[in-house]
Amino acid sequence: MAYHGGTLKSTSINGVKMYSVTGHHRSLATWLNPKKLRALRKDKDYMQRVELIQDLRFETATTRIKATPDGEYLIASGIYPPQVKVYELREMALKFERHLDSEIINFQILTDDYSKLAFLCADRSVCLHAKYGSHYSLRIPRMGRDIAYDCWSCDLLCAASSPDLYRINLAQGRFLSPLSTRSPALNVVSRSKLHGLVACGGEDGAVECFDMRERSAVGRINAVSPAGEDDEEVTAIEFDEDGGFLMAVGSSAGKVLLYDLRSSCPIRVKDHMYGSPILNIKWHHTLNTEHPKLITTDNHIVRVWDPETGEGLTSIEPTAGTINDICVFRDSGLMLLALDCSPIPSYFIPALGPAPKWCSYLENLTEEMEETAQTTIYDDYKFLTKEELERLNLTNLIGTKLLRAYMHGFFIDYRLYKKVKAIADPFAYDAYIEQRKKDKLEEMAKTRITVRRKLPKVNRSLASRLLENEEAENERKDADAADKKESKKKRGITTDILKDPRFAAMFENEAFEIDEHSAEYLALHPVASNKRSSLVEEHFDPVMEAGAQSSSDSDESTRVEKRSRAPRLYEVKDERHAEAFWNSTSLAKEENLPLGERVAALHSDQRSSRFPSNVKVGLGGSREISFISRSSAKYKEDDEDKETRREKRRGVQSLGLKPVGSGFRGRGRGWSRGKGRGRGRR
Repeated sequence: MAYHGGTLKSTSINGVKMYSVTGHHRSLATWLNPKKLRALRKDKDYMQRVELIQDLRFETATTRIKATPDGEYLIASGIYPPQVKVYELREMALKFERHLDSEIINFQILTDDYSKLAFLCADRSVCLHAKYGSHYSLRIPRMGRDIAYDCWSCDLLCAASSPDLYRINLAQGRFLSPLSTRSPALNVVSRSKLHGLVACGGEDGAVECFDMRERSAVGRINAVSPAGEDDEEVTAIEFDEDGGFLMAVGSSAGKVLLYDLRSSCPIRVKDHMYGSPILNIKWHHTLNTEHPKLITTDNHIVRVWDPETGEGLTSIEPTAGTINDICVFRDSGLMLLALDCSPIPSYFIPALGPAPKWCSYLENLTEEMEETAQTTIYDDYKFLTKEELERLNLTNLIGTKLLRAYMHGFFIDYRLYKKVKAIADPFAYDAYIEQRKKDKLEEMAKTRITVRRKLPKVNRSLASRLLENEEAENERKDADAADKKESKKKRGITTDILKDPRFAAMFENEAFEIDEHSAEYLALHPVASNKRSSLVEEHFDPVMEAGAQSSSDSDESTRVEKRSRAPRLYEVKDERHAEAFWNSTSLAKEENLPLGERVAALHSDQRSSRFPSNVKVGLGGSREISFISRSSAKYKEDDEDKETRREKRRGVQSLGLKPVGSGFRGRGRGWSRGKGRGRGRR
């Protein structure tokens, strides 16, 4: 590998150095004009490039990448167009490339080199390739999701969106009877190279193992439920290569569970803390430690950690795109990432092992071209600002070892953060579940096809109410699909009458217009419409009585009972809102108008007949009145008239009653005292 100076980007996480060995520019041909090659010396990015393998890239993205068992070739698949590239590592260059009809979901290397390959494509086809090119192609019944190869029986195992694990025997060249599982669909299939046990991960979070000699299930466990995720799926499975007793399972919630095949309980649970599905799991042997390391990958990060203790060694977070796959060279510290971008980045971690034989000079090169190390810290830590600490009541921990000050905030141990979060907000999970339900309902509503119906000219309000009732009924049925279908007798009036010729005249002839202000209509519809209630909320303010305010400290049930019994009182906001309510109009649009438009409308509006001639009515209930001031003498005359009126008060004489004799009268009907038939007292 030739390079023209430059430096390598190196980072240190938890004291472990990691070198980024990647080229972001397309390699240049050696037969270019010497003048153009000399001009590239002024290009800083070109001078600092490092290319491990020539033309290690795809046009759009890389989907899968693997190395052959003999370590001599690198095979990668990508888009667009769907193609596969084979690189010869000794020459550090592209050997050949082939194009396929459909995108490659996954592929398997059937021999030690590239001479026999099996590709699982997105069109349900399985393509078998040899050295000379495409050999044979066949299709499986369901959409494939993963593929594995059993070298002992020459069976190609295909996991698809069905409970059956399809088997294709390459020696006989035919389908064998599939292996039936109890899962609704399979996401992943893996095989142990030591004892030949085949494990399948399903959508229901279960892992089911099969012995290919008996072709029957030998065990089934719910592998995801111990992590507290009952509705998650299994997305990755990998057996260890030492004793064959350990199995790592990845879930769609971003958690890795380590199992011993002799126990149904996980030994350890590792959380990636991103919530994205686990894509790949690798057991990697290092020369520095006796026990292997686990390299787990999701869409955002690659974590290297110790399965014995669960402590993280280092991690890789690429910024160019999301991760699709990872390739780790055996007994080496070099790994390649398949991303949703054009280049394929490579990373070298000396703590995991030395460089491979085909690029042994990489160790010396990293020391010569190393940049100043950029230390990025705190795997398994959570960054919090000071405002977030105050919200969680953790300000008393500032200055202690539990909080590490960094830039504009602090780092806290993620385990401690989860405990404090659970105490501070115990109903966060319930709110999360409700939000998920709401989001799903909104997504379902977006997928519906909305039909715009033109309302008729006559009885538009009746037609609109019928449409609204029908839409509300459809939404209720979609939300509760388990309800029984209602009969037509219980459904009432629907929009079918709009199409019925018997009622066509009701929406066409103006003689059938419904008068909502008539006495007959009000007698049949005593409840005010929704529009009226909305106008009440807009133009009136609720009035709370003193008794209701004093009872605010009472029991909640008592308050609810009082509210239901006592009538609700409202107070009009102002005269403008009172007039708008009287006219059954809304002021929402008028209040949103700018001040200039209100003044312009004030001058253009006509005068109202209900007000004097000198009062001008404007937009939004505004008034404009013009008057002529009078002299001070006129005011004095008015004051004298007021004083005379106060002196002459009105008495009982103005009533014009006739005087009568004094004395107490009985309750009889006679005109004189004691006479008549009454029982008066003398």
